[in-house]
Amino acid sequence: MRSPAGTMSLLIFLTAGIAVAQTDPFAPPPGYYDGATGTGQLLQSQLGGAMTAGHIERAYGDYRYAARFTDTDPDDPTRILLVYDRASVSANWDSGTTWNREHVWPQSLQPGDASNTTRGNLGDPHALRPATPSVNGSRGNKPFGFAETTGSHRSLGTYYFPGDSDKGDIARSLFYSETRYPNLGLSLVESLPSGNQMGQLSALVAWHYLDPPDTFERRRNHHIFSQQANPAYYTNNRNAFVDLPEVVWSIFMDQNNDTTLWLGDAPATPGPDGGSLVELAFNALVGQALPPATVTLNKDGLDGTYFSISINGPVTASLTGRHNAFPIGGPDVRPIQITPDPTLSLTPGFATAQMLVNNLDITTGAGLGMGAQDADDVLNIAVNIYEPALASFTPDQPLSDVLLDFGVIDLGSGDAVLALGLFNIAPDTSGAPMDLELLSASGDTGAISIDFAPVLSLPAGAGELFTASLSDAAQGEFEALFTFAAFNDRVLFAQPGPAQTLILRLTGTVGAEVCVPDLAAPFGVLNFFDVAAFLTLYTTQDPAADLTGDGLINFFDVSQYIALFNAGCP
Repeated sequence: MRSPAGTMSLLIFLTAGIAVAQTDPFAPPPGYYDGATGTGQLLQSQLGGAMTAGHIERAYGDYRYAARFTDTDPDDPTRILLVYDRASVSANWDSGTTWNREHVWPQSLQPGDASNTTRGNLGDPHALRPATPSVNGSRGNKPFGFAETTGSHRSLGTYYFPGDSDKGDIARSLFYSETRYPNLGLSLVESLPSGNQMGQLSALVAWHYLDPPDTFERRRNHHIFSQQANPAYYTNNRNAFVDLPEVVWSIFMDQNNDTTLWLGDAPATPGPDGGSLVELAFNALVGQALPPATVTLNKDGLDGTYFSISINGPVTASLTGRHNAFPIGGPDVRPIQITPDPTLSLTPGFATAQMLVNNLDITTGAGLGMGAQDADDVLNIAVNIYEPALASFTPDQPLSDVLLDFGVIDLGSGDAVLALGLFNIAPDTSGAPMDLELLSASGDTGAISIDFAPVLSLPAGAGELFTASLSDAAQGEFEALFTFAAFNDRVLFAQPGPAQTLILRLTGTVGAEVCVPDLAAPFGVLNFFDVAAFLTLYTTQDPAADLTGDGLINFFDVSQYIALFNAGCP
């Protein structure tokens, strides 16, 4: 199960670690692992060197007072959390009555005996944990197992299960001891250990991926190291397997990690290099809440792996950082919730963000698209905040209720036609697209009709033209009412808001003589010169151009003139 020595560069993951250090309070200082550039046993030796350089070895007795700094209960700084049962007790040392010192690698299975002056692994706080005395006694010097065990701490015959909360922590402590103290002959094995051995290695590796380093463990690792956090008992060294959990597969398994990570929903698949690209858009109206959305991160392959998630832009993700893992086993999925900054919805505008997923495994033997050769996965995120759409019968001002008259046409002289339009007059830079529907038509709809069809996603600043017709087939006075509904785009918006109602009233008479003002010579004939004369009146806003009689000279007067002109009465 051990991997051979190798030379594949770790520059990529080391650079990522350094970048994290700028914002992560528990990250190693820049350059701490710079010498670790190999794989397998070579990498283990290099990490051992990094953890040894500058190491201030503390005595076993020091841990009686150091535990209050390293194992602090996050809810009460006067108390500590104990291993295995996670009991919270007073941090004060009372000669082992309330809590005593557990050697994760049993002292009977390593050289020497522990006294308060003993240093090395027997006194190393990375290898010690505070424990309930009775629980410590029940564990004894049993090795840890088995990979599939879950639940609370307990004995399993000749093995011991540390409990779900601590199984990963215990694994990384044992990885540390073997790597930091090669001179002691400590060795992790699969079979029942003897001599200076401990195990069960397969269980420890499995737990490492099932129980990634949490905030408590990472804080503990940093406080053991840090003079600022732990001035009297700091060691100036760190546990590399907490800082860089991705190295475990290469050191304790092989160089053929077969994992591929990709974003999306089945049946989507990653590209040949393992990379994937997914687009996610949040669309809302000003003032609306921006509910989170979920994107699925998938793992293919049988092996376990660690992955990092970084965010650039005004969103948050439910998983971030580099201490995330998929366990050993077959394909797996991890939902990731993406939440935009709620302040984005306060004003109209458009923002972008990006989430990057990096498979942190460092092995290359499985080939392209797997392990270290699994390309990054990218989620491009757009947050679009729109002003509500605004429907109007005119393109330049709000108008939602209009009355238009076809005038009078002769029976059989040809239908009268009006050119009409519905417009989305929201700002074209920030307005929402709009859906339009005809809700109802009432009145004399046999004589007066419109050729309107539903409109979907009409952009801001755009309009939809249609016509209304008065039939010349029957004499009489006619009136019809048409009611429209305008919605903010119902596909684009999860919350489109209430509909806007628009009313169109049309009237007309069939049977009397119809004339349009004869505005230009030759009089008695309607032709291009009459049209030109009317357009001059319209352009100069001459009151004579108010053919609808509503006191306004606008689009509807032009429609009325065209209708009368088409009627053809000289």
